[in-house]
Amino acid sequence: MAVDYLVAGLGNPGERYLRTRHNLGFRAVELVARRRGARWGKPARGLVSTRIDIAGRDTLVVEPLTYMNLSGDALAPLVAKESLPLDRVLVVCDDFALLLGSIRLRKAGSDGGHNGLGSIIERFGSMDFPRLRLGVGPVPPRVDPAEFVLAEFLPEEEATTDEMLAIAADCIEAWVRDGIDKTMSRFNARKEAPEDDGGL
Repeated sequence: MAVDYLVAGLGNPGERYLRTRHNLGFRAVELVARRRGARWGKPARGLVSTRIDIAGRDTLVVEPLTYMNLSGDALAPLVAKESLPLDRVLVVCDDFALLLGSIRLRKAGSDGGHNGLGSIIERFGSMDFPRLRLGVGPVPPRVDPAEFVLAEFLPEEEATTDEMLAIAADCIEAWVRDGIDKTMSRFNARKEAPEDDGGL
């Protein structure tokens, strides 16, 4: 049976990366699935997945296991197999250009320097798919952003991170239920971001 929507959380597989900033996409979609008591399937075709019902819409939730830089290698064949239009594919990822606690939903846009988004854009052949970016910034002075996102959150950041993840899960559910325009109006106004990737 074909699915109505696909939500992909980005991250890196394995215990080493579990609590890093770069794995917020995984944590957000896992929260959505956990709210519904969903059980994840076994790894197959470079990802793990589960199906949930959101407002009567059959939603496939996935985590690519290809490592961040090759996220598109797992997602592109799946989207083609499910014959999903790209506006029904939501990608959830971290973003160091946004302040910790901020989220930003967009209809389209560049990769903003995010390697996972870059891989997906390359494999989709399009930038025109929704993405939900979860803030982990700012990057401290003289710190390599690549090292920053692969580090774990500081203890004092955990409460803000948990709150952001709960809001992100609400946003994902609203995107499926209410559509992107209404959801953007509701969630993007919560906190202002210092930078943007120029997406719609």
